[in-house]
Amino acid sequence: MKIPDKAKKVFTGVLFDVYQWKQKMFDNSIETFEMLKRADTVQIIATTPDKKILIARQIQPNYKKYFYSVFGGRVDKGEKPLVAAKRELLEESGYESDDWELINTKALYHKMEWNMFNYIARNCHQTKKQTLDKGEKIKVLKLNFTEFKKIILLENFRSQDIALDILGFTQQGKLSQFKQKLFQK
Repeated sequence: MKIPDKAKKVFTGVLFDVYQWKQKMFDNSIETFEMLKRADTVQIIATTPDKKILIARQIQPNYKKYFYSVFGGRVDKGEKPLVAAKRELLEESGYESDDWELINTKALYHKMEWNMFNYIARNCHQTKKQTLDKGEKIKVLKLNFTEFKKIILLENFRSQDIALDILGFTQQGKLSQFKQKLFQK
């Protein structure tokens, strides 16, 4: 959802900004509405030529336990989502790809202006060492598709919208098509 033009920023945070505006209600009274805004983000399902899926097993300072996720992060101001996806994959994993496909773009929450760009990066190959942020400890795992399907169901898998997409493909009988899409050449 897009923040209305009439909204005013009332708080600037590190990750989130808060916007408010007056809204006429159905009974003609006036109420204050509020929304958050944050930088768009990218997520990458990275695959290798030997039909493995690369995921992150990571720890961050605000989490006591490790968690799993696909690779990704914030889109910097002025940066295109695909450029951000390529940068994030390289920084977090040391892998690169010349075969990218945008799977979907989602506005995840009704009360927040925030888009998530989900990509497939096929035939990834390691070209350098990871260059992690100070708040990241990431181990790259290579999983086959069956192992990946098991990991997405774990409580500590943080890329929940990816998990929901895959569960939806399963329910709709489209999982094999999605698997082909991941590994097509």
